[in-house]
Amino acid sequence: QVNLEYLAQVVWTADDDGTTVAYPDTLVGTDSHTTMINGLSVLGWGVGGIEAEAVMLGQPISMLIPEVIGFRLSGRMKEGNTATDLVLTVVEMLREKGVVGKFVEFYGPGLDHLSLADQATIANMAPEYGATCGFFPVDSATIDYLTFTGRDPERVKLIEAYAKAQGLWRDASTPDPVFTDTLELDLGDVEASIAGPKRPQDRIALSAAASAFTSNFATIAGRAEAKKVPVAGADYELEDGAVMLAAITSCTNTSNPAVMVAAGLVARNAHQRGLTTKPWVKTSLAPGSQVVTDYLEACGLQEHLDAMGYNLVGYGCTSCIGNSGLLSDALIDAIEENDMAVTAVLSGNRNFEGRVSPWTKANYLASPPLVVAYALAGNMTVDLLNDPLGEDTDGEPVYLRDIWPTSKEVQDIIGSVLTPEMFRARYGNVLDGDANWRGIRTTESETFDWSPGSTYVQHPPFFEDSGDKGGAADITGARPLAILGASITTDHISPAGNIKKESPAGEYLLEHQVRPNEFNSYGARRGNHEVMMRGTFANIRIRNEMAPDTEGGWTTHQPDGAVMSIYDAAMKYIEADVPLIVVGGSEYGTGSSRDWAAKGTRLLGVKAVVVESFERIHRSNLVGMGVLPLQFKDGATRQTLKLDGSEIYDVVGLDGGITPRMDLTLRINRKDGSTDETTVLCRIDTVDEVDYYLAGGILHYVLRNLKAA
Repeated sequence: QVNLEYLAQVVWTADDDGTTVAYPDTLVGTDSHTTMINGLSVLGWGVGGIEAEAVMLGQPISMLIPEVIGFRLSGRMKEGNTATDLVLTVVEMLREKGVVGKFVEFYGPGLDHLSLADQATIANMAPEYGATCGFFPVDSATIDYLTFTGRDPERVKLIEAYAKAQGLWRDASTPDPVFTDTLELDLGDVEASIAGPKRPQDRIALSAAASAFTSNFATIAGRAEAKKVPVAGADYELEDGAVMLAAITSCTNTSNPAVMVAAGLVARNAHQRGLTTKPWVKTSLAPGSQVVTDYLEACGLQEHLDAMGYNLVGYGCTSCIGNSGLLSDALIDAIEENDMAVTAVLSGNRNFEGRVSPWTKANYLASPPLVVAYALAGNMTVDLLNDPLGEDTDGEPVYLRDIWPTSKEVQDIIGSVLTPEMFRARYGNVLDGDANWRGIRTTESETFDWSPGSTYVQHPPFFEDSGDKGGAADITGARPLAILGASITTDHISPAGNIKKESPAGEYLLEHQVRPNEFNSYGARRGNHEVMMRGTFANIRIRNEMAPDTEGGWTTHQPDGAVMSIYDAAMKYIEADVPLIVVGGSEYGTGSSRDWAAKGTRLLGVKAVVVESFERIHRSNLVGMGVLPLQFKDGATRQTLKLDGSEIYDVVGLDGGITPRMDLTLRINRKDGSTDETTVLCRIDTVDEVDYYLAGGILHYVLRNLKAA
């Protein structure tokens, strides 16, 4: 959000021998929200932290030249619908289309009716619809936003002139570009929506949300009958479907003043009617920049948000990455002792299993005003369009339609309150930091002073060996560590949230005198490989087909058949010098560009990952860590091959050398003595990646070259 509001220039200038040269702004970032800047006509996309580390050491990024898919927008949004409703529709359509590894560019007359903040909301969720980026061309909305956010007027003039001179400008008279393929959406067809219970592309019309939860209850809860249970010390009972977390979070939506003001107006209208959020709902507000606080306070809406429990908790990633903190002990006991199927609603970009909270079994994405509404309703079984949210001070029922603001109300407040001066004031000293930041003590040194006693930062073991594999070699005698289904996310592979006391990571921290209330999260401890490798494949909701009837990071060790944690099994295999593979389904590695999903895989001794399809960044990260990514071909899957985890695998065809995207043979040696073979595609996609893999990983490759130089 800071990039959108302040850093990005759209067009940069530089002096070259006395001549001023103008050139387009571009960006490569390591955060999943990087692509939001495409809404401001800056071509940018995310990469993994492993690639980024190599870039800092001088290595270029290589990629296949992508196809560009055109997404034509026409018409205009209906009254009362939000940019969040639109983006959830776009995510659903593009996931169905299949745009992994491709660029998406939005065009068409519908752009004339979207604000730049709306465009940024759509661009932000490119990783959720699988694209490398979701680009919007320079147009009048771009210029208006740059002016609105206090950018230098001379730079704004240059941007408009440059875009028109270079053919980058779009207006109503601009001919449509030529694309590899196209799809189209009439904005008037968008309806109020949420997405869940565990993927951003699983859009549900708000009108069907309550019935969808009820009809899918058995799948979500693992039982057929709903129940309600008492909560110690409370004057209410906890019911299945209860909304435990209702969080306005993530710059996906907090960068958009329209939905934030709408949330404030819903809170104000509810407060004035005497409504309150349900007592079991934990609410929070975590915008992506301090400007949001300024305008919510200036228009008098923050006090009403506070009254509804939406107090400011900080700026940055909170509930959407599992940083919600604990629920009350009484609620946790009620949930765990009765295996309750409770939920979370948040305005973020991701709702993957086990990511938001260890206590919620279903998680939903929604616009900020709908997040407030669900906090008032308190349960996913409430039909927000037809059921009352509560009663006013006169005992009369209050419906969502009674407190939902009009588009004109929202725009009037934005127009009267938000000014360029707000942005200039906030970003005038943005690099100074507050007193806490300035007070951090540092040591002048060219190298880091590792502390052996730290449980947060440890010297990683990635470079203890030379890293040079000495050429390509077949993988023989590999055991499977996990056989996984479709849509395995980087949160499944390397969770960022809560550390369970009973997990290998929790046991490690207890051994190092860390109390459970000080465990913090995997995300906070990512500098300690001992924690992170124990957390690999330790998501509480992951299901390994090698350990049926279990949930969490379990596997069956072979050949003894003992069920144990994935970490413990991996250590036994490493001690016995047995290489490992992981088998998976489609869309393997969706979600955050989390480098630990690849680093942890490598540290567990995994040599290859064989799946039906990869998400872009995780595939790249695997290569960057020297792990071989392989893709089934010709309709083969773990299911058609009837894999159960008792097999021994060989990857054949590497001995002769590697060329990008070559075919290899996966030999499956079964327990009964029979052998099957299937062709797999080697997803080392570029010549540079061949070099990285042969060196044992991209960092080994870069450091070896630095040493040679």
